[in-house]
Amino acid sequence: MNDGSKRRRGFTLIELLVVLAILGLVIAFFLPAVRSAREPARRMQCQSNLRQIGLALHNYHDTYQTLPPAYTVDENGKPLHSWRTLILPYMEQAPLYNRLDLSKPWDDPVNAEAFKTVVAGYHCPSDAGPADRTNYLAIVTDHSCLRPAASVTLKGIKDGPSKTLIVIEVDASHAVPWMEPRDANVEVALSFLVKGKDSHTGGVHALLADGAVRFLSETIEANVVHGLLTIDGSESICDEF
Repeated sequence: MNDGSKRRRGFTLIELLVVLAILGLVIAFFLPAVRSAREPARRMQCQSNLRQIGLALHNYHDTYQTLPPAYTVDENGKPLHSWRTLILPYMEQAPLYNRLDLSKPWDDPVNAEAFKTVVAGYHCPSDAGPADRTNYLAIVTDHSCLRPAASVTLKGIKDGPSKTLIVIEVDASHAVPWMEPRDANVEVALSFLVKGKDSHTGGVHALLADGAVRFLSETIEANVVHGLLTIDGSESICDEF
């Protein structure tokens, strides 16, 4: 009887191992499909984040009759706070904004506690990196919508808000702390929009000055991107880009 019990226990253990092996195979087979199914949802959330940013920029414009500067500066011209900080009240983050000392730099110890707060709308869900870093960078040049310590009105976008980029999405390697006054110059923008550094398969999301979010394919032509980066270049840009 004891021998039979031992044989049954041994057989049950083998069965268990077989079941575990089968489960492992099933998981290995279906896991890529599950991950693949999640990516469209992450892309939709990324689009939603950019739409919220676009709405916040327009609400800021409604309040101040101008878009925010790319960043504020102190009396010596040193960058203090990013446009992402300035639009916090319009991102449903007024309490966080009110805790900041805007007269001190973003990385001053007095602002350290606020910096620890994660603003989900500034982070692409497809980026597995730190949640306190943002994937959404403004285009900052001498001819862009957002400029250092300067303001531009929507009417001042001579090429038209629907033909001008204001914010682009970057990957984890180019993400920055959301409070840091650092964004994308022409070189960074071109590296994502033309040279194929995709944040998502096949391209990146981008926010136009009119608040629309577009998915820009990695096959977009460089001359089209150059035209989209400026507010007053008078470039001829095709309707589909």
